[in-house]
Amino acid sequence: MPIIEAEGLVKKYKSLVAVAGVDFSVEEGECFGFLGPNGAGKTSIIRMISCVSPLTAGYLRVESKDVVIQGRAIRAIMGVVPQENNLDPDLSVLQNLLVYARYFDLTPAVARSRAEEILELFQLVDKKDERVDALSGGMKRRLVIGRALLNRPRILILDEPTTGLDPQARHLVWQKLRSLKEQGITMILSTHNMEEASHLCDRLVILHQGKVLAGGTPEALISYYVGAEALELHMEPGQKAAVLQELGKRPLMVEDVGDVLYVFSRDSEGLPRQLGVAVKKLVRRRATLEDVFLHLTGRGLQE
Repeated sequence: MPIIEAEGLVKKYKSLVAVAGVDFSVEEGECFGFLGPNGAGKTSIIRMISCVSPLTAGYLRVESKDVVIQGRAIRAIMGVVPQENNLDPDLSVLQNLLVYARYFDLTPAVARSRAEEILELFQLVDKKDERVDALSGGMKRRLVIGRALLNRPRILILDEPTTGLDPQARHLVWQKLRSLKEQGITMILSTHNMEEASHLCDRLVILHQGKVLAGGTPEALISYYVGAEALELHMEPGQKAAVLQELGKRPLMVEDVGDVLYVFSRDSEGLPRQLGVAVKKLVRRRATLEDVFLHLTGRGLQE
């Protein structure tokens, strides 16, 4: 049995349809991702799973419990990492954990023991008596994630967990999250960061305007939609027509974006030489989830 199941999930805010009939299931112990831009419906789905926003229509169960009537029992097995760092700036790092533990009726001794474990896990022991405002952005994010573990959750909800972090802090957070998954915690990740989804997710769905465009493992999505490799051909003025004519002779997927042509294939080695047309700049790289997303949604700015 999946630990989370949804069928025909709908969320409306007056006339706005934020989630338009979404189906998905999450297996126990995996990291399942909702990938999409701002406004795609990711946070609305997260809020419904977390039992803090009612369904408009559809079916949603967590550990076989109905989110409509068993929200309290579901929240008890969850840890939630919100988009914002909603820590108390007037309290120290340790005090933030101890105060939050009261929501779960933990005894003072248990709360302190778990708080110390979390500080050790997230490398915050030497900051435990510092006020939150003295922490870096990466430290605050680690503390928010650690706080969500106080009740020993079976499901960890991560809503844009690394937004605004520098690369070093982001990779440290990813490392800690992979460690938690290895301990058997089921994770639900909402993100618009394609690299983050590739690093963490076992499976994911790509959302756009409240609908699921595609779903599967990151590797399978890349292979199915764009192939293994991508060529970026940067054009000199007047070159594009000749290059497009040569590319049209081959069974390749080509995207025309201004002065750049994106060419996707299983193996692009030798292709630039075969074209017989010089270009201003050529980049050969592995295809990514970002290529899949842009292929499915288009490269134009979506309002």
